[in-house]
Amino acid sequence: MTKRKTVAVIGGGVSGLAAAKAFDERGHRVLGFERSHDFGGVWELSRSYPDVQTQSPKDLYRFTDLPMPDDYPEWPKGPQVHAYVHAYAKKHNLARLFRLNTTVLSMDRRTDGQSGWTLTLAAADKTWTQDFDFVAVCTGQFSDKNIISHPGQDAFVQTGGQVMHSSDYTDSNLAAGKNVVVLGGSKSATDIAVNAAKNGAKSVTLVYREPVWRVPYFIGGINFKRLLYMRAQELQFNGWNPSITGKILSALFKPLIWANFRGLEMMLKTQLKLKKWDMVPKVPIEKDASCSLPIVTPGLFEGFEAGTIKPVRGTIDHYEDGHAVLTTGDRVPCDVSVLAVGWKLGVPYLAKEYQDKLIEPDGQYRVYRLSVNPDLPDMGFVGFNSSFCTILSAEMIANWLVRFADGQLANQPSDRQMQDNIDMMLDWRRKERPAAQVYGGLCSAPFHFRHFDELLADMGATVSKRSNLFAEQFSYPNAAAYGGYLASTPQYVAGQEEGIMPAGL
Repeated sequence: MTKRKTVAVIGGGVSGLAAAKAFDERGHRVLGFERSHDFGGVWELSRSYPDVQTQSPKDLYRFTDLPMPDDYPEWPKGPQVHAYVHAYAKKHNLARLFRLNTTVLSMDRRTDGQSGWTLTLAAADKTWTQDFDFVAVCTGQFSDKNIISHPGQDAFVQTGGQVMHSSDYTDSNLAAGKNVVVLGGSKSATDIAVNAAKNGAKSVTLVYREPVWRVPYFIGGINFKRLLYMRAQELQFNGWNPSITGKILSALFKPLIWANFRGLEMMLKTQLKLKKWDMVPKVPIEKDASCSLPIVTPGLFEGFEAGTIKPVRGTIDHYEDGHAVLTTGDRVPCDVSVLAVGWKLGVPYLAKEYQDKLIEPDGQYRVYRLSVNPDLPDMGFVGFNSSFCTILSAEMIANWLVRFADGQLANQPSDRQMQDNIDMMLDWRRKERPAAQVYGGLCSAPFHFRHFDELLADMGATVSKRSNLFAEQFSYPNAAAYGGYLASTPQYVAGQEEGIMPAGL
């Protein structure tokens, strides 16, 4: 009989909801904590900038058992995703498991002789501690803002200028009649630049360090999901721990693979006129593809053509007399400075002695299957396995994690096996695929299929691929199908005798 556990779920975004459902349906006592007033994580409305939309199409960006509504566009807007997340929480009655407006202050090993962790929690004016047998950390990679400042910022603000993180750009009226400078080259940066230009900004300057490959929603008229999200395409990247057969095939097809990627680059250069804007990246696209590969914001390059958005390579050096002075020497008129500089990756409430076991000196995370560290027992991460299909990735790892915690994996790894695998993956990232080091190495893209294959094999799935081999090789991941694959894994409920299953599982 599997012991029933008391499980803390930290975070009420997509990952936290997936984890709460997974542990709850396996019979555990789940208590979730969300510091905001609402579910949704990055999609929570007060954290979303205007016109934000998904980078992935709706049939990829979804839970296995809940398609997005038919009337949603292929790339839903932020409020639509927020409503969808709430619909999922309602479907599985997850609100009963969460305490909102509650912050985790610290997390340490229990001192009562039991395994697990003690959380220090705060809500309103109350602080308390609570013990848990297992903790699922589900704050993902976008929990705490990366806050930076530049010389002259205080004086700039005192004279009426505004400086804000991209997540604080929540009102398009901020741009009306203003000189707007957006710092960054991510999709959030380009989204805000386009929004500011559309909403009456006097000028918009996009300041970025280096050009990166950007992928439009349609490449040569073809939906990019049909070009980049295929198992066959995935095999063209230098994956980890290749087999002898894989090495031979890679060598044989290397010229064709090279030609394929050069063709893709040529299409992007031509369609987006990258040479005209001095935005041709130096790194080949196959070496750069990862979670940091941004989607082209509709209207971005049109804005360049119209002169409503000016791209400038460099960064902000300082503020001076109503201007952002760039490292290029350019003095750019500036009333509003939007810093699209991302988020800080980390687990700040975890004590340093545990963080040192989790994070390498170069910032890479020591996690097996992008979820657990053998030196940190009774805890795991959901949402660290970021990808182009984030919701599905979170649901897959949540189902893997509860089985790992219960010792119910068909391939339950030993500590030694986990350490060896972690070392192998770290070596691969550092030597063979530097692009995989982004976000602390916590990204499964572009290896969605391989990552899911490993998780399903660990869980003992009897079905893990579509019967149509052509569709399996040349179609993007099917979220509903993965629901069936999960259903083919051994089922159980903690606290119940094996072989006795309640209805619905």
